[in-house]
Amino acid sequence: MSEQVSRVVVRFAGDSGDGMQLTGGRFGTDAARQGNDIVTLPDYPAEIRAPQGSLNGVSSFQVHFADIDIVTPGDDLDVLVAMNPAALKVHLPALRLGGVLITDTAEYTRRNLAHAGYTSNPLTDGSLDQWQLVDLDLTSITSDAVKEFGLGRKMVSRTRNMLALGLVSWLYSRDLRPTRQWLQQRFADDPTVRDANLAALQGGWNYGENTETFVVRYEVAPAGQPPGRYRQVSGNQALALGLIGASHLSGLPLFLGAYPITPASDLLHELAKRKSFGVHTFQAEDEIAAVGAALGASFGGSLGVCTTSGPGFALKQEMINLAVMTELPLVIIDVQRAGPSTGMPTKTEQGDLLQALWGRNGESPVPVIAAQSPADCFDAAIEASRIAVTRRTPVVLLSDAYLANGSEPWLIPQITDLQPIDPGFAKTPDDGEVFEPYRRDPLTLNRPWAIPGTPGLEHRLGGLEKQDGVGNISYDPENHDKMVRLRAEHLARIPVPDAIWDDPSHAARVVVVGWGSSWGAITAAVRRVRQMGLPIAQLQVRHLNPLPANLGVLLRRGHRIIVPEVNLGQFSTVLRAKYLVDAQPWSRVRGRPLSVTELTEHLLAQVEEAQRDE
Repeated sequence: MSEQVSRVVVRFAGDSGDGMQLTGGRFGTDAARQGNDIVTLPDYPAEIRAPQGSLNGVSSFQVHFADIDIVTPGDDLDVLVAMNPAALKVHLPALRLGGVLITDTAEYTRRNLAHAGYTSNPLTDGSLDQWQLVDLDLTSITSDAVKEFGLGRKMVSRTRNMLALGLVSWLYSRDLRPTRQWLQQRFADDPTVRDANLAALQGGWNYGENTETFVVRYEVAPAGQPPGRYRQVSGNQALALGLIGASHLSGLPLFLGAYPITPASDLLHELAKRKSFGVHTFQAEDEIAAVGAALGASFGGSLGVCTTSGPGFALKQEMINLAVMTELPLVIIDVQRAGPSTGMPTKTEQGDLLQALWGRNGESPVPVIAAQSPADCFDAAIEASRIAVTRRTPVVLLSDAYLANGSEPWLIPQITDLQPIDPGFAKTPDDGEVFEPYRRDPLTLNRPWAIPGTPGLEHRLGGLEKQDGVGNISYDPENHDKMVRLRAEHLARIPVPDAIWDDPSHAARVVVVGWGSSWGAITAAVRRVRQMGLPIAQLQVRHLNPLPANLGVLLRRGHRIIVPEVNLGQFSTVLRAKYLVDAQPWSRVRGRPLSVTELTEHLLAQVEEAQRDE
């Protein structure tokens, strides 16, 4: 029997060596190929080489696919594939009551149960009766499917993920052909491994087809996406492509100075593969060298970029200050991660906002923007580059681990539809004129960007305070005061689009304000509240410094202002200080995206209270 459903949330979970990232990634890619809207959420262990079967070593990959527009990876799972007891222990709370639980009975040994903290076997003690338990000996089924290839026990275990993928693909009527083609290409050099994985994949499909384990099989129709050419893209991939796009639009060679750091390392990996686009990558020995090299590249007329995460961002601040003082273009991408110090490097957080705004010594303002979804990272990278190049300033672009590793369909734009970026380099002065590196444009307050080696544009830059206009070193108190105010005004004059008040009812008394990756959870929660017939407004702030000119006016429309964040209220603090409004934080700092269900409940309570107050 087949049943049509609108959306499904599936999570594959197991040890970090069980291939869950590959399995979930393939399932998501196949869903996108079949026309579904998708959002994915990989989750990596924070502990390096955690003991096998331990709770700290569990890796998972979640796929939310639908025939409608979706904006989050989903809260409640419809299907959980748990390859061992530890994966079951960690992820069972996310499985909705009545959901499908698929697990490998061969892994429920006394040793593995003890590692996971079980005192009895959950498969037999009745504790799983609230779910549709499908307890299969996946190890034995896989062994039977690949027995002709003579694989050892370890290699057989490594193909279990393909059997699980084939089974779930059958359950949701997924086409196996794209995965077959991918396996043939991936393992073309090892025919035995290739054919074993293909056999395991088909074995999972056949098990679903030929047994009566599942009473119902499900179908999810394609989503009504706008026509065009799409690809599945992660946030880090989109950032890399956006930087390449900005390089093309500006005519500037792209230089990346980077020190590998989770979860930003993929940006270095992606851009290192793009030498054909004129990309130069430099893997530095430390974070300071990386940003220094990028700033040097900008001084020489390149689009200088550095990528990092929170701890590395802290180390770069002195060099970013030098970029502020010299007023050179520089793009700093901070892929935020959880916790201070080394924290939880594989988990997500929005904890670096105040560091981006005020984390440098002295009065050192920089523009700050934030991407809101994996695909939006492309546009955010171009916007950050545009501001840096045209306004002669370092720019901080905030992403986070959720955006970096998550993925969604991306409508590939035509490069001809994107606005060019004009570097506006300084030109050789006319005879008799003296080049003044700090003679400013009266409208923008930009100083000239002079490329070294250009005749007549010889000049000196450095970190010491400059004399207004000419750029000589100055310790004069009045000049310092003037230069501090000029740099602040220079940033304040950057044109920022107005914020948009989203309220179809025109009667909302509660407004939800978000920035960065909280957009997905906020949007989904607001949709649910509106589906109940209740009025609620939404404001998404992309430019965090300078803020949109109309933001204060819009905030005062709301009688209640709710600011959901994956921190303890950093943006709400900014809004309260700048606009003197009662912006109330709603915080969850768990290393995961905000829960749509929890946020919806909170917003419903706020709307109902606001209505009672009328």
